[in-house]
Amino acid sequence: MSKADDIFIQNCRDILEHGVSDEGYEVRPRWAGDETSPCGAPAHTIKKFGIVNRYDLSEEFPIMTLRRVYYRSAIDEILWIYQKHSNNVNDLSSHVWDAWADENGSIGKAYGYQMSVKHKYPDGEFTQVDRAIYDLKHNPVSRRILLNMYNHHDLNEMALAPCAYSFTLNVSGKRLNAILNQRSQDMLTANNWNVCQYAALLIMFAKSTGFEPGELVHVIADAHIYDRHVDAVKRLIEKEPFPAPKMRVDDITDFYQFTKESFTAENYKYHEFNEKIPVAL
Repeated sequence: MSKADDIFIQNCRDILEHGVSDEGYEVRPRWAGDETSPCGAPAHTIKKFGIVNRYDLSEEFPIMTLRRVYYRSAIDEILWIYQKHSNNVNDLSSHVWDAWADENGSIGKAYGYQMSVKHKYPDGEFTQVDRAIYDLKHNPVSRRILLNMYNHHDLNEMALAPCAYSFTLNVSGKRLNAILNQRSQDMLTANNWNVCQYAALLIMFAKSTGFEPGELVHVIADAHIYDRHVDAVKRLIEKEPFPAPKMRVDDITDFYQFTKESFTAENYKYHEFNEKIPVAL
């Protein structure tokens, strides 16, 4: 089976069997209204604190087969942030951020905006991405190669505080490894979406700097399943996973030349999952 499926199943079973509910507390998220769900009702969760997952990209690309993951849309979003340095949904091919955008399409000083800012260093001005690439090429043993979007100074001007907020790169021999830190994770709607995104980002950094993709470590502070997602998750994790597909990546060495079409999942088999998933905002 796909390692990503195995990890997802274990995580969800752990949350469902041993998690803690936030029922009885005031919560920020609310359910978007539809014909079956009242608008504005509190979106409660059951959660586990401090989940840590490891994915070895030299073994397989960590994409789920329990249901289809639109990995190119996920990669397009990661390029929107780290390559285009954009905070405007009009620069994004999917509509995942539309609910948080203003009338001009902006989500404020969030995500790509933080990657667009240049910072002063002793050897010049760089964006965070360009600094990471520079260090990987010129000082690969550095323990300071880190990209961060959780800027407290700008939080009040963000439509949503970053969920996946920091990405630490570390070279071990010829392998480039990374740690993704995430403060909050909606397991059903976003878990494997984020894993695919940051696995692709690690591959792009590795190819751009002459390293082999190594291990992605995903640290989740608050891994949760929303109350209205529980039944769907239970049905999903009872499926029998398929083997992981092979991810073919174009031979590109310039980080800014990658596109979502640079990635192709060959022989990607997945289960159909056509249930409508309610969205908490």
